[in-house]
Amino acid sequence: MTVVEFLVEPLQLEFMVRATVTTLIASTVCATLSCWLVLIGWSLMGDAVSHAVLPGVVLAHIVGAPFALGAIIFGFVAVGLIGVVRDTSRTKEDAAIGVVFTTLFALGLVLISVTPSQVDLNHIIFGNVLGVSRADLIQVAVLGTVVMAVLVYKRRDFTLYAFDPHHAHAIGLNPRLLGAALLGLLALTAVVALQAVGVVLVVALLITPGATAYLITERFSRMLLIAPTIAAVCALTGLYASYYLDTASGPMVVLANGTAFALAYLARLGREQRTRHHRPGVRAPWTETPAAEDASDCRRSRRAGLPRRCGRRP
Repeated sequence: MTVVEFLVEPLQLEFMVRATVTTLIASTVCATLSCWLVLIGWSLMGDAVSHAVLPGVVLAHIVGAPFALGAIIFGFVAVGLIGVVRDTSRTKEDAAIGVVFTTLFALGLVLISVTPSQVDLNHIIFGNVLGVSRADLIQVAVLGTVVMAVLVYKRRDFTLYAFDPHHAHAIGLNPRLLGAALLGLLALTAVVALQAVGVVLVVALLITPGATAYLITERFSRMLLIAPTIAAVCALTGLYASYYLDTASGPMVVLANGTAFALAYLARLGREQRTRHHRPGVRAPWTETPAAEDASDCRRSRRAGLPRRCGRRP
């Protein structure tokens, strides 16, 4: 099999074309948002919101509403509950996040189990990108376009909020509103990625590309280019690997992202060790011993023509 045949064969199947486009859109959108999540330190928040949207998606399916509407509502419900638990009790934020997102995730599983539907539970939990319909692809494309448009339009405000919320407030921005907007985009992005990798693995697409780009560069503008590129390459790698190895598509995409992170980590570790090895050592400050001090004084005395008995202390 030639390289061209290797690349073209999967794309001759219509469901693989839809799966490829869907995964590329989901991976690119998640990777772009992941740069801000990693910078702010919202990795666990991304995990919480991605799991908490499950009951919203199920309820939206029950009433026939768009999945995005239910996801956004329950995304904000999760964030509000986390804030209430954190601010009105001794519970720390990480514990509040763990309690809220596991409870809402369990609620979603219960709703799925009692709701008659043709949708398989495993498809919602672990994704079913190979079964994406044309309507699903259109929904992913529309939601992905909305998220990317907002991120590009407000990128400077979001970046300033991520680096210094106090400075953002000082120049007239509303940090609370910017944070709420990012959380809303996070909920929408979770719905986009839901079709590709499912609820459980959404957090991998929301965190790993940004974390990988953060290891490669220290400039945020470059992160916004590197992270989506890595995510797109990993999406294609995972899909092709799943096709030829006959494995699950979503987990293979996540595994490819994890491999990219491991390679970036090892490369940075090796670069830091080489830099440390070739860096010239710092010499300790020189201090004169008594003998050296006497010899120095003797030389200065001779040059100045002063009488001094060299070699012995008076």
